[in-house]
Amino acid sequence: MGRPRVTRAAAWWRELSGPAKFRLYTRLSFQSVIALLVVVLGISAESVVSVLGIVAGGIAAAVALEAQPDFATVPGVVARPRMLPVAIAILVALWAISGIVARTASDESTALDARTVGVSAVFMAIFSVIAFARYKWWILIGLSVATPLVVFGTPLGEGLQGAAVFLGTGIFAIVLTWITVWGLGIVDELERTKGVEAQLQVAEERLRFSRDLHDVVGRGFSAIAVKSELAVALSRAGHVDGATAEMEQVRTLAVESMGQMRALVRGYRDIDLRGEVAGARSLLSAAGCELVVEGDAGKVPTAFHEVAAWVVREGTTNIVEHSAATTATLTLGGSGMSLRNDRPQGAIGERSGLRGLAERLAAVGATLDIATSSDEFVLEIHWENQ
Repeated sequence: MGRPRVTRAAAWWRELSGPAKFRLYTRLSFQSVIALLVVVLGISAESVVSVLGIVAGGIAAAVALEAQPDFATVPGVVARPRMLPVAIAILVALWAISGIVARTASDESTALDARTVGVSAVFMAIFSVIAFARYKWWILIGLSVATPLVVFGTPLGEGLQGAAVFLGTGIFAIVLTWITVWGLGIVDELERTKGVEAQLQVAEERLRFSRDLHDVVGRGFSAIAVKSELAVALSRAGHVDGATAEMEQVRTLAVESMGQMRALVRGYRDIDLRGEVAGARSLLSAAGCELVVEGDAGKVPTAFHEVAAWVVREGTTNIVEHSAATTATLTLGGSGMSLRNDRPQGAIGERSGLRGLAERLAAVGATLDIATSSDEFVLEIHWENQ
């Protein structure tokens, strides 16, 4: 039972994006502060009731941190948003009850334990609730002034020292939280920038092809249309020889345009394997994925260089569009090649580009094998019998 749980936990961790991992680490760091407060204040308590009160406050603070949208694994999305009001209510109740008990206790020991619980509730509220609140500064000032009056029963003038301690702690917590949330925002923005950069590179390639197609073929088609209209007009006017001459020119233009189109497409079809490997490394790097190349393009038989380049191109597009990969490995050899990546997303049937790739491979006698799991997607190409 233990090993499957560890495997599931490892798979879950690998599936998390970089920002999600950073948010989880940050949330656990704040939870550690709460745990430390519980331990330190619990040691100073002298009764079981006060220890239970401190532990209850610690649990409420931990729940409040879990409900903070800034720490959500998916930014702004909280699984149980109602936990936060409940946690706040528990902390306020502990603070108020400790003040009542401290004022009405018949012995100093009970009053001291009550004050310890009240102080712990304030510190935990500062780190888990107030630092994230909208009107945090006003709440902090009000709580810092009210706590000496409510929990210690100290007059306003005599409680300034205690108020200063709470205020200083609150300022530290608020600044720390602001820096942390600011860092989370930068990480999210970098992740979005990587995705946008990868999409822009794909869009630029499509734009380049459409521009080249327009420049190379557009003029020929325009000339064909004009000369065809002229031939029709000459034919209707009875100038058969002139119409015939124009149609011969139309045929010549059509042949030339077809040749230009073939040359244009061939420029995209006759792709270079080394160039595609370099382009794949650049594109995947922009998408936040590191490409490791094992072997060398020189080991691939010359007859399969073009189809191998298409495997690299289609496989790279597949990684960008259908995964959240952080690492990919391209292996090149004399008998075949493979391209594998982690963190695949979506079903194989959704990847129509693989069907075209299989057709290209079949045309040269090579085979395509696909292996997929929750952790890895693998393209394997074999031509060892050639």
